[in-house]
Amino acid sequence: MTRWLALSALLVALDQLSKFAMTRVLAYGNGIEVTPFFNLVLVYNRGAAFSFLSSASGWQRELFIAIALIASVWVVYLLRRHLRQTLFCFALSLILAGAIGNVMDRVLFGAVIDFLDFHLFGYHWPAFNVADSAITCGALLLIWESLRPRNGRGERREA
Repeated sequence: MTRWLALSALLVALDQLSKFAMTRVLAYGNGIEVTPFFNLVLVYNRGAAFSFLSSASGWQRELFIAIALIASVWVVYLLRRHLRQTLFCFALSLILAGAIGNVMDRVLFGAVIDFLDFHLFGYHWPAFNVADSAITCGALLLIWESLRPRNGRGERREA
């Protein structure tokens, strides 16, 4: 289990370092064009994914912190129970890292720091960060893992 928690810790560190760097390089709301389809922009998201509940009066902060902490405890429990399922544990480690990285922002700043801004043909995907990317990749891997065939004993086949 140590390797999965170490992976999560490494990703949390990368997430927090990237956010720290962006707060030093960018002013709030300003951006730097990196490519014709990608900018770095500093925004603070008080809501959840896609700024869900970002305009609420502030009560959402504690709600999102509680949800992320409960999910983190659940993920650690699942990691302990499924240590032999490599892909499953890898996916959970990504999700754990993302949850903790974003909780740290909410506790320290009252909002999640986002800075990755992709756009195409005038449409901007909502800005996100390393933690959000880890959660998304982890969730996609969990879906992939759930679709993998099982052997005759109901166990997942290792790739």
